[in-house]
Amino acid sequence: MGSVRWAFPCAAWRPRREEWLLAARLVQPEEKDRIGQFVFARDAKAALAGRLLIRKLIAEKLCIPWNEITLQRTSKGKPFLANNIFSIYSNYNFNVSHQGDYAVLAAEPELQVGIDIMKTNLPDQFKMNCCVIWEKAYGSSSIPNFFRIMKRQFTETEWGIINSMGNEWMQLDMFHRYWALKESFLKAIGVGIGFNLQRIEFNVSPLQLEIGKVYKETKMLLDGDKEEEWTFEETRLDDHHHVAVALGKQEGFGQKHSDVSSMDPDQPQFTLLTFEDLVASGIPVAPEDSAYWDNFCSKQESPVKQNSHSR
Repeated sequence: MGSVRWAFPCAAWRPRREEWLLAARLVQPEEKDRIGQFVFARDAKAALAGRLLIRKLIAEKLCIPWNEITLQRTSKGKPFLANNIFSIYSNYNFNVSHQGDYAVLAAEPELQVGIDIMKTNLPDQFKMNCCVIWEKAYGSSSIPNFFRIMKRQFTETEWGIINSMGNEWMQLDMFHRYWALKESFLKAIGVGIGFNLQRIEFNVSPLQLEIGKVYKETKMLLDGDKEEEWTFEETRLDDHHHVAVALGKQEGFGQKHSDVSSMDPDQPQFTLLTFEDLVASGIPVAPEDSAYWDNFCSKQESPVKQNSHSR
């Protein structure tokens, strides 16, 4: 039971009625209800895919029957397995992220893990996101203004690298790469948006990433000190999507330990899953709810892009 890296192209998924209703039967009722409350179909699909990824992982890697899996959330909203499991699995960690066109999952048998995916978009093409600062920033009409609003999120060194890129699109792309790295670390240690992002600084390497290749060269500084016990995997799924996976020792954040990269010499690439892959081991946990399909069909796919003159 080694490392797992999965990706599901949720934006391209156009579920048929039977697929959507089956997927809804494969998650816990409270999660189904939460997903049904999303305004846009894009977000409902991503959230449902994220839950299916977790349940697939637990059913197939920890050998817990799908319909016996109980997931709960920490006070910070991070999903965790509430079942009693054998001690050999007690350190098993997983994390999911969904943004842009994909839902992604990373899992490790011995390490803390956090994952984040970011899609590079022009500010006026992506105005709704997971927190107020993003919504405010993406409401800006230009990349320089977007950077001005987000200035406090990165260090001067990081902004120096961002601004050194050849054109505005490359700068924006590097911005999203940095953001994915920072979010992956925060998710691994389980802290929320109150964390001062200037406390962590990344020395990214290499500056250009090839699609599909896994890189582990990027290093992190915490409060100015290099954190050797943390490893960061970086992958470009395609021209627009950066994925960062933070890996750290189980003992936790802020303590000094040996380099974790020696614990797992493999550099697992992401496996792209189909819907059939997602539900292959699924056992329904709830009866079919035909109204759930009607609810989904009533949703607009995503927010309508606003003309800048309309604001």
